[in-house]
Amino acid sequence: MTDIVTYEDVVDAANRIAPHVHRTPVFTSRHLDSISDATVFLKAENLQRVGAFKARGAVNAVLSLSDIEARRGVATHSSGNHGQAVAYACAIRGIPATIVMPENATPVKVDAVEGYGATVVFCPQPEREHRLAEIVATSQAVVVHPFDDHDVIAGQGTASLEFVEQVDSLDAIITPIGGGGLLSGASAVAANLGIRAIGAEPEIVDDSYRSLRDGVRYPATGDISVGDGLLTGIGQIPFEMLSRADVEILTVSEEEILLAMRTLAERTKLIVEPSGATGVAALIRYARQFSGERVGIILSGGNVDLSRFGTTE
Repeated sequence: MTDIVTYEDVVDAANRIAPHVHRTPVFTSRHLDSISDATVFLKAENLQRVGAFKARGAVNAVLSLSDIEARRGVATHSSGNHGQAVAYACAIRGIPATIVMPENATPVKVDAVEGYGATVVFCPQPEREHRLAEIVATSQAVVVHPFDDHDVIAGQGTASLEFVEQVDSLDAIITPIGGGGLLSGASAVAANLGIRAIGAEPEIVDDSYRSLRDGVRYPATGDISVGDGLLTGIGQIPFEMLSRADVEILTVSEEEILLAMRTLAERTKLIVEPSGATGVAALIRYARQFSGERVGIILSGGNVDLSRFGTTE
């Protein structure tokens, strides 16, 4: 496939997006080291612009558009983080953005999308792609897909590229997987350096795990997880890339995801959304698999609805 992303594509993306994204810090945790018998490093993409790694892919894709394409505007579908990222990227370039979001999208994510000046269109979760197609047919907007896009995947890979520049001699990089863009980008970097790329997925929405196990690209399960950013089925390009790289997917329970989220808050003082904590949940559940290794985990996002913490008013 011509859309397969290479290490060189990721390097090009890193140069393109550098002025517009953060080089996020890496944290350590003696607690995670002790329970896994590994040396653990946490790449804090929850501190990225728009609060998630998605800024990387969206900025790379939007900045890669020709002037003729950019004048048509951009449209996409998203549960939140990719929508925020596209809205942010379009604001950089000064072009309109339309984001199709599920009716049950987290309010904090909806507010952020609108805050960047994008138009939000709501629909039921299973109808996102159909509604997007209707909008594009009318507006002729360019679609920046959340994960099934070469430029998006290359941009997401820059998180792993930074990671290996910040931390020497990693044995593995763990990322959450929904559509597969972040993990595919990680696999492009990892393959070049002889590092394992591993995905972490909620077991209630385990289409990626089953797809790579069986060699068949299954659709999304349609179920709901606390990891609301991981509900989509694996994309065609990620399926091809991850299958070729023989990438392993580890599944975790809802309770394990929430425990990981709480552990990060208590032990590292990092606020990470459930989707973003899934890699830590995998480390904890499969600790024996990582014994003695240097393990990097990408905390993919931190857009938590703080209203659940209450108010003093």
